[in-house]
Amino acid sequence: MQRSGAFFLVLAFLLLSAFTPSLDAQAIPAPDRGSDEGEGPFDRLIIRGATVIDGAGAPPSGPTDIVIEGNRIVEVRTVGYPGVPIDEDRRPTGATREIDAHGHYVLPGFIDLHVHSGGPPKNPEVEYAYKLWLAHGITTVRGVGLNEFEHSLSEQARSAANEIVAPRIVNYQRPGNGWDRGPIRSPELAREWVRWAAERGVDGMKLGAEDPPIMEALLDEARLHGLGSTAHLGQPGVHWMNAIDAARLGLGSMTHFYGLFESLYANNSIQPWPTDYNYMNEQDRFGQVARQWDLIHPRGSEPWNALIQEFLELDFIIDPTMTIYYAGTNVQAAREAWYHDTYTLPSMWDFFTPDRRAHGSYWFDWTTEDEVAWSRFYRRWWEFLEDYKNAGGRVTTGSDSGFIYKLYGFGYIEELELLQHAGFHPLEVIRAATLHGAQAIFEPKGQPIDYGIIRPGLLADLVIVEENPLQNLKVLYGTGAVRLNESNEPERVGGVKYTIKDGIVYDAKQLLEDVAEMVRQQKIERGMDPNAPVRRY
Repeated sequence: MQRSGAFFLVLAFLLLSAFTPSLDAQAIPAPDRGSDEGEGPFDRLIIRGATVIDGAGAPPSGPTDIVIEGNRIVEVRTVGYPGVPIDEDRRPTGATREIDAHGHYVLPGFIDLHVHSGGPPKNPEVEYAYKLWLAHGITTVRGVGLNEFEHSLSEQARSAANEIVAPRIVNYQRPGNGWDRGPIRSPELAREWVRWAAERGVDGMKLGAEDPPIMEALLDEARLHGLGSTAHLGQPGVHWMNAIDAARLGLGSMTHFYGLFESLYANNSIQPWPTDYNYMNEQDRFGQVARQWDLIHPRGSEPWNALIQEFLELDFIIDPTMTIYYAGTNVQAAREAWYHDTYTLPSMWDFFTPDRRAHGSYWFDWTTEDEVAWSRFYRRWWEFLEDYKNAGGRVTTGSDSGFIYKLYGFGYIEELELLQHAGFHPLEVIRAATLHGAQAIFEPKGQPIDYGIIRPGLLADLVIVEENPLQNLKVLYGTGAVRLNESNEPERVGGVKYTIKDGIVYDAKQLLEDVAEMVRQQKIERGMDPNAPVRRY
């Protein structure tokens, strides 16, 4: 007997309750932006002498002066040649504020297309996530959903007005969220919810593997109202709604990998689960899914190439969120990451700790065999992403941090690294993180991008870093990269220096210090030594 779409919406609610605060434990909204938090916007801000990585795929170029008036870029002017003095007569003038960026690199603000801002029990204050995102150059996030419905709308509006220290927020919601008419049980009710959500200002939908009539109604109505769509095509429904099924119905993008491998099965119609498998057992859920790696058609085969071609014809976008599963390949490395002791709240660490009730905390008895399966799975996943990109398909960047030992911001930079693992040139990685992310947001609205590349007329969302990220993406981590100096001593270099959102200049290092202080204070509240390691097993 077929289960209705309502069954899967209820199941999704149960599984996702880990990041959606209960009525008794609401996430604490961000405090108002302080007078000492961010400078600007300015009448005329000039960034001087930078090497520009424009986000569209062009090679770096500089020295360049970038002129910003208010929250818009008004000029991008080449002012000389590398290795020779700049002719000062060629430079724009009239600055009310200048940033000396000689020897620095400027990129468009990064876009994270898969975020949740947390809340109890992980990080009660969403300010924690916001500042970690901004400290890593992330100026736009797509909440899927960000948090509880009304909270998300409110925080989106406050961020748009720059009343809080936060990235720009794009608000996607799951069908049925926010209204008082219960689960979506029919195509007619699906259409009504989409119309209601559009009137409330929602930007798009995060779908599951809904039953086909409901999926079709949701996507058709969303198209009529300019709402975007992405989907986590999870195991409970992927047997009737895999990635190509959903793309044919009009799904704009997929998040994670669910439904992709199922679209390539060679000799199966469903995954051959162990007979004692239970989806509500988190280790079953995450441990078994990687064992699809050898069930699919091989790279370069006719079915492999046909799927790529059809995705291209449907203009389908893949947002893989590789970082959130990567601990499966080496749980010790993820657990021992260098940033945890300074930037991970004790409450967040509690959530990461193995627990049968916490989503993603599935290390009940994790084995070498599990890690081998995940490593092989990633090899196949990377092959498909590289081939799709090389054929002209768009791959974007999302992190889903806040689970599985991945911390906001830090997990996003790992996602950039994993695209390079997949075979992307660093310029292709930056394009995925900027231009392609912006296109995924604006195209459903039928609008041109308003950020995502460095061009006159677009919003002033920028990242300034002292090191060359194309040479080493690790310099974008808040903790930078380790390098041996001329004195034969290891030192950390890099980390974002400034994040500019809407023409407001944020000191990224200060944002990280704010987060570190939040961690210290929670340790004190718990009776811990504020300098004690957070890791406890």
